[in-house]
Amino acid sequence: MKIFGKNYDDEKVKKISYRATFVLVILWFVYRFVMVAIESQMTVFNPIRISQSNGTIVETMVASKKNDFIKIPIDIKNNRAYVSGEYRNKLRSGQKIGDGEIVSVSGGLDLDTGMYVVRTRGVTDGVAFVSVPANGYFIPAYAVRDGTVMIMESGTAVAHRVDVVAQDTEYACVTGDIKDSDVIVLSKVATGQKIKVK
Repeated sequence: MKIFGKNYDDEKVKKISYRATFVLVILWFVYRFVMVAIESQMTVFNPIRISQSNGTIVETMVASKKNDFIKIPIDIKNNRAYVSGEYRNKLRSGQKIGDGEIVSVSGGLDLDTGMYVVRTRGVTDGVAFVSVPANGYFIPAYAVRDGTVMIMESGTAVAHRVDVVAQDTEYACVTGDIKDSDVIVLSKVATGQKIKVK
């Protein structure tokens, strides 16, 4: 057999090609082991691993009990509205609603609707808001999940049971297993999760 102008016998060519193949396989294995060792030393950005070790960054607020108002939406038509028993207990005659005021709140259920009748004066048809006084901790409504709020304790999120006194589209007024200066976690986290304040 003639290679690059020189004559070689077939046996010699086979031996050279086997040796070359063997050396290439060995070099490939060495290369792979070296690359695996290098890759294992590299720090790869992994947000889940980082949040587990350092804590998930969360948004928080400090609890502070106060007297304030919750705005309850009521649908008015012809100066008349129907509300549930929960709302009925929060409404009274003379209370401001929208541009007008509440004239009366029925003591008994309306048999046709199963609701309480609220009569108003000077209120435009549509949704009007009545401000209801409430005493408790005012937190964003989305932070209350299944009757609990998450509170930061020693860098972890701990679920605390609360009672919702009143709620509107933005805020919930809560009482229960919560006290002044508790750090309430507003971000969605699981109980026991390691957290860090934003």
